[in-house]
Amino acid sequence: MSSIPSEPQASTLPRAEGGKYLVFRLGLESYGVNVLNVRHIIRMLEITPVPRMAPYVRGVINLRGKVIPMIDLRLKFGLGEAEIGERTCTLVVETDAAHGGKALTGLIVDSVVGVDLIAASDIDHAPDFGAKLQTDHILGMAGSHGIVKALLNIDHVVSADGIHPVPHAHKS
Repeated sequence: MSSIPSEPQASTLPRAEGGKYLVFRLGLESYGVNVLNVRHIIRMLEITPVPRMAPYVRGVINLRGKVIPMIDLRLKFGLGEAEIGERTCTLVVETDAAHGGKALTGLIVDSVVGVDLIAASDIDHAPDFGAKLQTDHILGMAGSHGIVKALLNIDHVVSADGIHPVPHAHKS
């Protein structure tokens, strides 16, 4: 008799906690990252390309003597490329490194909205979009000021095994 693995229960999935979130925009969508993970918000610097990287890894920057990888979140999330504008900036976030310790990563975003204090009671679980769409990168969804924000699991977003685009179905 074969068994089908059960879906994880909502209580076993990581969940966003109430607190302060840095809110930023990618296109028309709003996202939040716990402010405790954000180390710097900087203007766009010159990026040095690194060969043989995923398309969303734009390269590296030198920030005060530290080499930091740069991820274009629009590309990583499959939102398409956008021109660098006046409000485009880099969030330098600190995450847990695969080898232990901490790592800094630059995230290219369209604009920073500000910091929101979000109560735990205002955070819902990420919706279930079905088996073909991964939502491990979303800790929860929060609505405030009339806008729904996806609160990101930033460790998962920047990890090598993070968000993978869903392959398109091949037509026969």
